[in-house]
Amino acid sequence: MKAIQATQFGSPSVLTVVDLPDPTPGPGQIAIDVTHAAVGLIDLLFRQGQFKDVPGMAQPPFIPGLEVAGRVRALGDGVTGFVVGEKVVSMSAGAGTGGYASVYIAPVQGVVSIEGSNVDPALAVAMIPNVAMAHVALTLVAKLAEGESVLVHGALGGFSSAFPGISRQLGASRVVGTVRSGKLETAAHTKLPYDRIVDSAELPGALNGEKFDVIIDPVGGTVRSHSFALMKPGSRLIVAGNASGDWDHTVKTSNLWLGSMTVAGFNAGAFLPSHPDAIRPGLEAALKAVASGLCDVPVNVLPFSDAVTAHERMESRDLNGRIVLTPQ
Repeated sequence: MKAIQATQFGSPSVLTVVDLPDPTPGPGQIAIDVTHAAVGLIDLLFRQGQFKDVPGMAQPPFIPGLEVAGRVRALGDGVTGFVVGEKVVSMSAGAGTGGYASVYIAPVQGVVSIEGSNVDPALAVAMIPNVAMAHVALTLVAKLAEGESVLVHGALGGFSSAFPGISRQLGASRVVGTVRSGKLETAAHTKLPYDRIVDSAELPGALNGEKFDVIIDPVGGTVRSHSFALMKPGSRLIVAGNASGDWDHTVKTSNLWLGSMTVAGFNAGAFLPSHPDAIRPGLEAALKAVASGLCDVPVNVLPFSDAVTAHERMESRDLNGRIVLTPQ
């Protein structure tokens, strides 16, 4: 198979296209002939070595990539409900690597069929896994109730863009986003179902005293600090990433007590293995949301040979929408 390997930790230049033996599925697994592999911020963090000392994380040489779309190539022992040739999308498996390859081995519980859905596979892989994770975060961690309001920081980002559509599907009454100043023009033309998108540099004043039941924050740093002025008793702040790179941010827990507010972390790689029953409902809800047009974002499709360019664009934030790679 053709694959992209990170030969060592470092800059995008460590990504190299290589030929490797085709893998075969074991019991409970599906082999997928990959047509599209999503590129996400977490891929950059793995490549940079941000988690190199975390037990179980991939060590070079490894194949980045968490999510793929393609057709079923082969079924492992005990796998039912899928047929060879069926169009599917898979979420992350194992340590969250292996997606940048022409053949991917996925556990059956993380695979959903898109056969007959009329969803473009590039959009499917760009959105369905993230929307499924957003569904889990909103239902099991934030416990979003119908009629509640949601604020999403980094509103157009890879994970953030999954939240407005699934929030609407779950009955949210209002969904507001924040973006960096340079993204405001792009935000004005988004098809994502936000009621409003504001400049994160002008928080909290830009929201004129409005407060939210649930805040999704994959940004961190100063944006996270401003979030507390946008909360009320009973509000829940979900820490879902750290795009700011501020790894030393702290929260005064006594203020949580005084304000009767909740801060919870959501890391799908840590949460889903201990909550496997949440994956299937999340994937099914995600497919419904994407198919109904609630999750439309621009998708940039690049060949495997441009993987370095893809990571450079991600790092420079010179991107509108998502990037997916194709071995074709």
